[in-house]
Amino acid sequence: MLKQNDRPSFKVKRLPKQLSLSIHLIGCALFSTSLFAQTLSYSEAEQYVVENAYASQAQQALQQASKLEMEAVKHLGLPRIDLNARAYSFHSETSVPLESSKRRLENSLTRGFDDKLSQWENVLPPEVIDQVSQGFDQTVSEGLNKVPNNLDVTIKDHDVHTSVSMVMPLYTGGKINSAKQIADLQAQRSNISTKQQQDSQRFEMIQSYFNVQLQQQLLNASQFNLNAMQQHYNNALKLEQQGFINKGQRMQFEVARNNAERAYQNAQSNLRASQFSLQNLLRTKEGLNLSTPLFVNTTENHSLDKLMASYDQNSSLVKKLQMDTQLANENVKIQQAAKRPSVFAFGEYGLDDKENWIVGVMAKYNLFSGIDKNKNVHAAELKRFAAELMTERTKQEIENVLYKSYSELNASQTSHQLLTQNTKAAQENLRIQQLSFKEGMGTATQVIDAQNALSALKSEMALNSYKYILSLATLLQSYGSIDEFKLYVNQPRTDYIR
Repeated sequence: MLKQNDRPSFKVKRLPKQLSLSIHLIGCALFSTSLFAQTLSYSEAEQYVVENAYASQAQQALQQASKLEMEAVKHLGLPRIDLNARAYSFHSETSVPLESSKRRLENSLTRGFDDKLSQWENVLPPEVIDQVSQGFDQTVSEGLNKVPNNLDVTIKDHDVHTSVSMVMPLYTGGKINSAKQIADLQAQRSNISTKQQQDSQRFEMIQSYFNVQLQQQLLNASQFNLNAMQQHYNNALKLEQQGFINKGQRMQFEVARNNAERAYQNAQSNLRASQFSLQNLLRTKEGLNLSTPLFVNTTENHSLDKLMASYDQNSSLVKKLQMDTQLANENVKIQQAAKRPSVFAFGEYGLDDKENWIVGVMAKYNLFSGIDKNKNVHAAELKRFAAELMTERTKQEIENVLYKSYSELNASQTSHQLLTQNTKAAQENLRIQQLSFKEGMGTATQVIDAQNALSALKSEMALNSYKYILSLATLLQSYGSIDEFKLYVNQPRTDYIR
């Protein structure tokens, strides 16, 4: 350590022109962006993304579709009434054979005439009767020979027939009830899917929103460190010029300054990337001034035992899987109903002048269709069993996530307390080093190192706060209450990282 009378007399407070100008321009750019940026709290960002995100809108459309499908089958099982209309025009050409008919007619006429003529045997002489009979036979034969052996016939007709028909299921083995129940379950499942999608949007917004705040804090720490390293390097240049350190020692400070500048540029890039991600999520290109800082709740708000005991009643994922099990159970009922007979009542009433009508009951029982219905029932039962197993497995995974996120949450709170104490110690150390430097008992290096230590603690506090926020969001999402996340921002006994 240099004594006060051996210390070089110089004041190095200014940065090189180019670096100073660059930082000034960057600062102006950031200031102008924030000056005209839209102020946005986390609650406002969450509300926007839940209501306007593409995925949310798509899920809302599916939810509405499921509701309409449920209402569509609400009256399933009532009579089906149809208005029927049949209009037709008929044309047919055929050839009718007449030869056999002619022979039968000839024989019939001959026998009939002979029977009548026999009544005159006692009156007329036999030769007269024979002559008359032969003449009649010849006349009939000649007459029938003039009739063609085949007759070409053309038949034409047209008509319009209207009627009202009715079909009403009397017994379907349970198919109708199962169909209604499936539609109702699908609508409920769609509601759960909508909430699950909204929860996913909330979690994504938490990640994106507070990642911007984290990157901003890291950028501030990097800029603070760069300024300190630049001052450190300037001091080293003066010390080298006055012979107190050699070139190698001075180059160590130059390398440290360059590393600090590289870290600052990386922090800028990370901040821009996080801002773009948030703007894309919010579907805006305007600058955003985020008003909700990183935070840590200093008091414990959850009981692990209570979370484990009641998560299955709140978790959207568990509810959705339980709904899948109920759907699989209804599918079993439908497959069982396929083995039972169906009974229908039917009727039809004609609307023409004749007013024809018919009513009746029809029963149908399938004897063979090429499908093994027993195997279909067994397959449906296996699917139901698989759905039950998947639900239990998912519960195990949720319990693991709850336990892990709860542990990380408590660890982050403990780390925050320790970091807060370390920050106070680092601030006190910086104050002591500054006093020592002013009194000639310390060096500029010690002051800068104390400042760097304080800057590193600020970065670590920001990282720990972001870790706490993600652990809290994961815990709430797994439990099914991530919509309550915004309530933790303004809780009493909350430390904010600004």
